[in-house]
Amino acid sequence: MNDVARKPLDSSRSLQLLSEISGEEPLSQRELSRRLGIAVGLVNSYLKNLVSKGFVRVKNFPSNRYAYLLTPQGMAEKSRLAYQHLSYFTSLYTVARQDYLNLFRRLEESGVREVAFCGVDEVAEVAYLSLRETGLELIAVMDDGQQGNPFFGLPVVTLEDGLGKSTGVPVVISSLKRREELTSALLGLGVATGRIFVAGATGQWLPVLNVPETHK
Repeated sequence: MNDVARKPLDSSRSLQLLSEISGEEPLSQRELSRRLGIAVGLVNSYLKNLVSKGFVRVKNFPSNRYAYLLTPQGMAEKSRLAYQHLSYFTSLYTVARQDYLNLFRRLEESGVREVAFCGVDEVAEVAYLSLRETGLELIAVMDDGQQGNPFFGLPVVTLEDGLGKSTGVPVVISSLKRREELTSALLGLGVATGRIFVAGATGQWLPVLNVPETHK
């Protein structure tokens, strides 16, 4: 994928924090940590940065308690980041949708009839929409961290179980953020490179490109 797939984590976390703080309820660092699912120390680091930029101010309460409030500059920054992220996801959707469609059509032309997905996030949903435009069938969705969750009518299973359900079937890495991690995990489980299809950094799909013999 091109640079549209590289949204900075810092801006994403900042938008999450600013959105949480913008409510009327005063929130502690511990509560912000719980809501965002990140460590308190990381919340503290982000808050210090936002305070230093004038986007957030600290309010003292009795018993040495603190809460965080948005300044007018912080409200403007939240709006700016929200627009930035909307533009990012719009671009991501457009690019990923076409790239996946090109890949699936290429596989279909090679005689492939079934594929498996590895990795579940918002990009996997885009991939599925592209898959629906072809005659390919999705027979397994695997992600060790999402096991048991539904994905368009299929249960998400572990990588090991998913590979057992899809022997010889091309495996499409359906997450951009974790493509290297997932590719390494598949290789570690003995999956041949010719079965794995991943997104390249230039916007081209770079499958490690031998379609398995059973699907030619």
